[in-house]
Amino acid sequence: MLRKNLKKDKRQINITDFGTGKNRRSTISLVSYKSLKSAKYAQLLFRIAHYTKAKEILEFGTSFGISTIYLASCSSDIHCISMEGCPETAKIALENFNKLSIKNIDLVIGSIDETLNNTLKRFNHIDLIFIDANHSFNAVIEYFEKCMPKMNKNSILVIDDIYWSNGMEKAWDFIKKHPKVNSTIDLFQFGIVFLNDDLVKKNYKMRY
Repeated sequence: MLRKNLKKDKRQINITDFGTGKNRRSTISLVSYKSLKSAKYAQLLFRIAHYTKAKEILEFGTSFGISTIYLASCSSDIHCISMEGCPETAKIALENFNKLSIKNIDLVIGSIDETLNNTLKRFNHIDLIFIDANHSFNAVIEYFEKCMPKMNKNSILVIDDIYWSNGMEKAWDFIKKHPKVNSTIDLFQFGIVFLNDDLVKKNYKMRY
């Protein structure tokens, strides 16, 4: 119902896009049709969080909060921090969290380049990371490398849109080859990264 309502919402908002550097005005409806994670992949995020019993979750790119809700809603014990650059987009996300009475999400608003270091200080470790923000090679690699000290062998990293551009493909290839990465799963939409050295060293590719 929340997803349907967003796709019908004709309110106009100002989109601040730190990735492209281009700001624009659009409707909530149009942004929803273009940007909301499909139910299939949002449900996959929920299942990953549930299966791994994640307690500490970090999300890069909140948008209207749909994926955030899936990440945080499988347990009230979860502490989920989501970072969003655009203030007006974040405002809609907060509306959605309040509508569903979800209390275990902290929303950090502002350029991720400026907020990430302080946000990471709020974690002793991170169980699950979802990257869906600036879709450039440099940004994704910076997020990955800055998060690594907070991850352990049981941590899981999910990266969205791994084939969105040449830069995203390069970033995905870089991460697959990183010495601390043991196994990966390529679902075309998502790339899932495991650090657990008990797993077989392999890059899997499958349909989902």
